[in-house]
Amino acid sequence: MPMALEDLEAALREGFPDADIQIQDLAGDGDHYRARIVSKAFAGLPRVRQHQLVYAALKGRMGGELHALALETSAPG
Repeated sequence: MPMALEDLEAALREGFPDADIQIQDLAGDGDHYRARIVSKAFAGLPRVRQHQLVYAALKGRMGGELHALALETSAPG
């Protein structure tokens, strides 16, 4: 079952309450999204660790409800 954009955004906002989050449904199917997340939580972290934090915020939904998520993560500034 696909993941609704609203559910994806809610999970990301819960994990990164300070973040500027922009999400785009790439295929219109609820399975392929692009997310741009700018959060203080990413400051000083390598890109791989930033993405791991995003996957952790999704609490196991990646690869199940959510098939594909193209990520762009960064710290403010």
